[in-house]
Amino acid sequence: MNVFAGFVLSIALLYAAVLGALWFGQEKLLFFPTVLPTDRVLAKAPDIREVWIDVPGARLNALHLRLPNPKGVVFFLHGNAGSLETWFVNPEYYRRANFDLFMIDYRGYGKSSGRIESEEQLRADVRAAWASVAPQYEDRKRVLYGRSLGTGLAVGLAAEMSTTPAPDLTVLVSAYTSMAALAREHYRWVPQFLLRYPMRSDVLIGQVRGPVLLIHGERDPLIAPSHSDALRALMADATVAAISGAGHNDLQEFDDYLRALERALAAL
Repeated sequence: MNVFAGFVLSIALLYAAVLGALWFGQEKLLFFPTVLPTDRVLAKAPDIREVWIDVPGARLNALHLRLPNPKGVVFFLHGNAGSLETWFVNPEYYRRANFDLFMIDYRGYGKSSGRIESEEQLRADVRAAWASVAPQYEDRKRVLYGRSLGTGLAVGLAAEMSTTPAPDLTVLVSAYTSMAALAREHYRWVPQFLLRYPMRSDVLIGQVRGPVLLIHGERDPLIAPSHSDALRALMADATVAAISGAGHNDLQEFDDYLRALERALAAL
């Protein structure tokens, strides 16, 4: 074997090793949980309850804001980093809107046990969490809310509800058309067949019944606003609220974002 052939073989083996690491280690690239001790107190107000949802091989931790006579519930699926401790931080906003708030930590996040192993497992966990709370709101408004990573999960759950009472509203904040599309934008050298979490919202959103509100920061450097525009084009009953000056992690600091969500909840 000549020197050039040996060099090419070395590069090929290195590339194969990198691809193998990407296949088996995708969870470390996608999910950035904050792990909390099991004795950490998260429910710090009398109208907020800490609950547990049993799923195969794990228990999911959740917080549930319960109001005396709520208009409905917002089922909130958060982003890929942090935990309930950093996500469940504005209950007063939902009190003013008179909506209960139900939010879960995914496997391995916060006080939830287990670890995420596949997209189907993640979707099944979300389905189980929804099934645990939905019966309490059969005669009230039901809102599915996804933020960043959670948008793909919210779209999937809403699509599955096409044969049952549809959500009264689906809110997608910083949404992506698919993880595959994001990978093409940020990691063009990664073959698509390696992606074990394709999260194809672009395929599923056409099955969603009921209104969809997409909210996106105009300066989002991680997920371009064009993703929300593309999703809106795939269904008739969808609108986009573009938040001027907002990026990816700071949307909640902009009054335009808060007002857009407030108007949507008030209209139900």
